[in-house]
Amino acid sequence: MKKLLLHIVLFFCITQQFYSQEDGIVAFNIPTRNSLKFNKYTINPTFSFVREQNRYFSFYNKRQWVQFDDAPLTYLASYSGRFKENIGIGVGLFQQDYGVLTTFGGVLNFAYNAVLNTDSNLTFGMNFGFYKSGISEGRVITNFPDPSLQNISSNSIITINPGINYGTAFFDFGVSINNAVSYNLQTSEIIEDNPEQTIQGHIMYTGYVNSGGFFDESKFTGLLRSEFKKDQTIISGLVMLNVPKGIWAQAGYNSLYGVSGGLGINISAQIAIEYNYEKAIGDFSNFGNSHEITLAYKFKNSNRYSYSGDDNEQALLTTKKRRKVLAKNNKTPKLSAEQRQIAKQEAKARIEARRLAAQVKAEERRQVSQQAKEKAKPEVQVKIPVEEAQKKAETQRLKQEEAAKIKAKAEEQTRIKEAAEKTKADTETRAIVEKEAKTDEEESIEMIELEGVLVPVAKDKVAREMNSLAKLTTNAKIEQQNLLSRLREMVENRDQDLKDLKEENDLSERGIYKAPKPFKSVTAENAKLESLKLEIDNVIESQNEKISQLENLYNERLKTVSDGNDPTNVFYFKTIQDLKSEQLQALSTKERLLSTIEKIKVATEVERKRRIKRATYDNEEERYLKDREALKQIKQFTPLASEPLTAEDFDSGETQSSSIQIVKDVKNTESGFYVVIGVHSDIGKRDEFLRKAVAAGETNIDFFFDVATSKYYIYYQKFDNIESARSAMELKGSKPYNNNMSMVKVEN
Repeated sequence: MKKLLLHIVLFFCITQQFYSQEDGIVAFNIPTRNSLKFNKYTINPTFSFVREQNRYFSFYNKRQWVQFDDAPLTYLASYSGRFKENIGIGVGLFQQDYGVLTTFGGVLNFAYNAVLNTDSNLTFGMNFGFYKSGISEGRVITNFPDPSLQNISSNSIITINPGINYGTAFFDFGVSINNAVSYNLQTSEIIEDNPEQTIQGHIMYTGYVNSGGFFDESKFTGLLRSEFKKDQTIISGLVMLNVPKGIWAQAGYNSLYGVSGGLGINISAQIAIEYNYEKAIGDFSNFGNSHEITLAYKFKNSNRYSYSGDDNEQALLTTKKRRKVLAKNNKTPKLSAEQRQIAKQEAKARIEARRLAAQVKAEERRQVSQQAKEKAKPEVQVKIPVEEAQKKAETQRLKQEEAAKIKAKAEEQTRIKEAAEKTKADTETRAIVEKEAKTDEEESIEMIELEGVLVPVAKDKVAREMNSLAKLTTNAKIEQQNLLSRLREMVENRDQDLKDLKEENDLSERGIYKAPKPFKSVTAENAKLESLKLEIDNVIESQNEKISQLENLYNERLKTVSDGNDPTNVFYFKTIQDLKSEQLQALSTKERLLSTIEKIKVATEVERKRRIKRATYDNEEERYLKDREALKQIKQFTPLASEPLTAEDFDSGETQSSSIQIVKDVKNTESGFYVVIGVHSDIGKRDEFLRKAVAAGETNIDFFFDVATSKYYIYYQKFDNIESARSAMELKGSKPYNNNMSMVKVEN
């Protein structure tokens, strides 16, 4: 037993996961270092806000170095995330067991963000922890009292961990101080020598994959972190790939604790589970492996915050409500046997009449045809001599044309022969002249075609290098133009989106409804823009280097071929000047387009905020006033039906259950029991039901709106007690709109 106790003591001495003094003080250190999905505020106090969009309730358990008995064990129940546009909050309860030592406490997190610019944020965070640490008597196994354990008392500790983070469009840079101040309430002293008092710095990158297929729009997050202790520096890195299908994977390295890997999945739209595995390396390789598991619940969020992931994640399990399809009533009346017999006789009579009419028409057509044939006979006899004369004239004309063709062919052959003899003589003469004009000492200059232009190429080495480099600059110029065209197209698309959004907002303010276009992911759009900017910058920089090299080669050739009228020198001097001019124009075009995009981004952000602040109705009071006015108009201008309406004429909407439904906090509506005869979410269907009810003679028809479900409940009877309401439902009578009655209790 003493051997086991000694083993535990040695275990505490070689690990720096915690700090234990003679009086049983354990330093504050929650080991949630392997996850970038949940409980991030324990890594840095600002991470409850930074790149966060939702709120989570999670339960975390870590079993560290499971190869040993009484190995470190951590439990953490946490509620954290984004609560407002500029505030993040986290609350956690934790328990940690280090052998015979036990720590139990809580941590409160608060983060506040200040927007410096469009893509520039400065976030301040603070973790405030309170916990008690001491010996767990139930975990001590010894046959004899141990004075060293009896002298360890229980301690209550307060600790403060501040942090700061600066974020851009894709990068975050931050610093935090772990255990900056630790105060022992038991001794009323600040703990001076705390090995877990560290300065921590981090760099984090967040971007999106634009590849198409399964990984399209996947979010990639990478975190590089350093912890500086008094006698040790710990370097760690962690990456996460979050696929929109609701799956994410993580991998990490820590210079002290080893390597880690993890996998998570959204089981449903709100429930997720994550598992991480950590393998010790180096000095801790013999300690075994560690296991982490997190079960989380994501709260539904109707807000869309800036400086966040803006991710749309799917889930393994989805639930879709199926609508019941009601059988349609067959309105075709059934015919008696006598009526069917009369119908058959009438049909036979109609068929016989059509047959006789067809016979009469056929006889008329035969008589007309016979008369036409008799009339055409004299005309045929007159036409025969005329046709014979025409045939003779046509034969004579063809003979004359054939003779003309033979003559023309003979003349063409003579002309071709003469032209060939002349060409041969000219060629021989030209060859003699060129041969005499050519000298052996003259440097021959060849011509090649480059981008549709004949380029002189001298045979010296420098000229050949200039030729090769000129080809590369041509290819780079084409690529540069294509990238600028893509940037120009992106500007046009964003400008059109801005115009559509502004038009939608303007029309809405004038009371004209236009179906809104869906929001695009701001982060994904910015990622595409940054990627394109990087490509353009790389091509422009590469083209500048090629132009500089081409100019150096040109200057080098001038040392050996100083003739300013040399064709090669003249051509490449002009080429260099044109390339420089094109580069200046490309840079100007890029800056102009990027400036336009910045202006569009600012204007779009204004319009987005206008759209977010604007609802289909400006507020509930306006909705209520419009609803009351609609009901008033329907009652005032709907006449009584000329014929009695039936139950099939009324669409009662959603079928309600037979039990009493309770609706709370309905404004402008008294509490009580309502006999509801129709439930609609669509305003048009609601008004149609009201018109038919008024047309059927119901003047007390009314309705109320439930904000929680966005449904209109139509009724004409309201009672203060359930017995009266049930009696009214039992005596619903034969009114056609009472087909689907249900009881709803309003509680305000």
